[in-house]
Amino acid sequence: MARIAGIDLPRSKRGIIGLTYIFGVGKTLSREILASAGIDENKRVQVWTDEEVARIRQVIGEYKVEGQLRSEIQLNIKRLMDIGCY
Repeated sequence: MARIAGIDLPRSKRGIIGLTYIFGVGKTLSREILASAGIDENKRVQVWTDEEVARIRQVIGEYKVEGQLRSEIQLNIKRLMDIGCY
């Protein structure tokens, strides 16, 4: 099972769909990530090699996803509430 950004990706899904299980990654960003890593987007998650998973992790590291993104969103909401602009 591929574990990326603290999320276990579903094994039976295609790569482009599997990456969308990570908070902050949609289809467009998923397509960009797989293209940067040099992986076919139709390839199933279960057939990814460890090297391919490592390349995906490296590319995803350049983006704000999961915990970082959730924290930033919460801070933005709190800031807007503090200034009364929500």
